[in-house]
Amino acid sequence: MQDSDDLKKIFPAFSDDLIHEIETNAIRQSYKAGDVIMRTGQYINNTILILKGQIKIYREGENGGEFLMYYLQPGQACAVSMICATKSQTSQIMAKAVEDVDLIMIPLTLMEKWMMEYRSWYEFVIFTYRTRFEEVLEVIDNIAFRAMDERLEFYLKRHSEACGCKDLKLSHQEIATELNTSREVISRLLKKMEQRGMVKLHRNQIELLTK
Repeated sequence: MQDSDDLKKIFPAFSDDLIHEIETNAIRQSYKAGDVIMRTGQYINNTILILKGQIKIYREGENGGEFLMYYLQPGQACAVSMICATKSQTSQIMAKAVEDVDLIMIPLTLMEKWMMEYRSWYEFVIFTYRTRFEEVLEVIDNIAFRAMDERLEFYLKRHSEACGCKDLKLSHQEIATELNTSREVISRLLKKMEQRGMVKLHRNQIELLTK
């Protein structure tokens, strides 16, 4: 397992007793960039905590389209895995590693036990539910009330915030798939954004020029 000092840095709100429980009982797993960590319809028996790397959480449409919901960073947890594990339900989302990822897998029995025994774990779970819910609401508002050009700008800013960078390694087709539109529409809108000085287009990479 991860060294206790490293765990404390990544999850500073956890009590020392909880850190010790994680070190003793939880399982660490690693995935390569592009690996699918969780599939739609899969039974979830563990809660996932992120130690390193970035994970994309999205819904998969019947036509093969991908609807981006949010990203998970180090120090965060997958709220869907918490809910599905607690209710012994199958996953309704897909989780894919954007870059190489290290995870902590916490069995369902421990999650329920820790909710009663450790205040810091209880507060972390509640905070995770609230944060993910607010992110999903933001995505819904974006889809319901914004035109495609505004959705594209919102999408690019989310990617930039998630990676902490301005150079986004995204193809036009990848963006089109996640926004459920055509590559031609995305290419046209990106060209307009470039003409307005908002982005600079490169091959399979987009440089974001605006904040």
